[in-house]
Amino acid sequence: MNHSSNSPLQATDATAAAPATGTATSRTIDSKTRRKVIAASFIGNFVEWFDYAAYGYLAVTIAAVFFPSDDPQAGLLMTFGVFAISFLVRPVGGFIWGHLGDKIGRREALSWSILLMTGATFCIALLPGYASIGFGAPLLLLALRLVQGFSAAGEYAGASAFLVEYAPANRRGLYAAVVPASTATGLLFGSLMAAGLTGLLSSGDLESWGWRIPFLLAAPLGLIGRYIRTKLEDSPAFVEASESSAPESSPVGSLLKNHWRQLVQAAGAVLLNAVGFYVILSYMPTYLSEELGLDATRSYLATTVALLTYVGFIFLTGMLSDRFGRRRVLISASILFVLFTVPAFMALESGNFLVIVLVQILLGAMLTLNDGTLPSYLAEMFPTKVRYSGFAVSFNLSNALFGGTAPFVATLLIATSGNVLAPGWYLMAAAVVSLVAVACSVETSRKPLA
Repeated sequence: MNHSSNSPLQATDATAAAPATGTATSRTIDSKTRRKVIAASFIGNFVEWFDYAAYGYLAVTIAAVFFPSDDPQAGLLMTFGVFAISFLVRPVGGFIWGHLGDKIGRREALSWSILLMTGATFCIALLPGYASIGFGAPLLLLALRLVQGFSAAGEYAGASAFLVEYAPANRRGLYAAVVPASTATGLLFGSLMAAGLTGLLSSGDLESWGWRIPFLLAAPLGLIGRYIRTKLEDSPAFVEASESSAPESSPVGSLLKNHWRQLVQAAGAVLLNAVGFYVILSYMPTYLSEELGLDATRSYLATTVALLTYVGFIFLTGMLSDRFGRRRVLISASILFVLFTVPAFMALESGNFLVIVLVQILLGAMLTLNDGTLPSYLAEMFPTKVRYSGFAVSFNLSNALFGGTAPFVATLLIATSGNVLAPGWYLMAAAVVSLVAVACSVETSRKPLA
């Protein structure tokens, strides 16, 4: 990512060096280092979510490749089931990567997580299908998705903590917004590639080799990301905390013993992000095409517009959270979802493409209020010595239980109830839980990093 010298993501060295800024460091940080930190944080999450987009947007094709073809809906459910099961290892990954990140450093943990994640993604592209090896195909797919889920558990949390610890105190929200922006950009490119592949290739070519292309791209991107990360120093906050006293012998143990209230609040706050992100930005093309009958290309196009809206608004949300506080912005997001989610899904039923696009823009903009604020909010909730662990455990626990399962639950709710509005009600319920969790927490943006 290139930023001009007057970019809002940059600050003067004097600002960065001043202890009063609350950055928990007196070290001077130049703008070149910050640009490298931003690039390193961006690329890892981009690769991760490019993969998830490819899997989600090509779910119908992947179902045909890896599962028996006699029952398409069952195959789609099993495809989303593999997607959901891969999230079950995320809490385990959160504990391990959090421990490593708090014990040996953010940079080291992030360098290894991206290598493992992109390696598994690349291997998916090489898998044979159900027609070649039967049930061995979905089992191999599941094994690699489990490796992806484990390694990805350290990405979002680690990158957010890294950015917050490098950022000036009054711009932590803006800097941390790079992380959700990178996830949405990955989804956007995944959506564009899926739309291009489905539009240019026949269904036979798409099932034969076309679906493999997005997964093959992971290897070069991952190697670039790892290279950038290995050239960085660890965050100043982590370095100073390590110099002042020895790292926690068991960061996760300290987290569970001394910061369990913040952990519960953080996990609840993540719920809207977990369900909303996957329903609105990953599951929606399948919902529009399979449940509402919109053709696949127009479904991808509508979601692409939502992603563009999301990326466009995410940095604005980061700045708003710096100015007005994390709690106020997060509470506003939850209230908007409680009020407008079900009406928005009712509007989607119209089948009018312009209406569908406008609804996608509305949902994407509402989601940015939560997602653009959440990374800085979670990072600020925990002290430096357990920050990676606190973020990783809370974020991955909610995503394992409710995020990765969202497409599966949405499909299952529609299948069992016959009500195409079911995903909207599910998303509204998640917003209520997040509203309560954030309302019970304290404002974090005005405090120095501990």
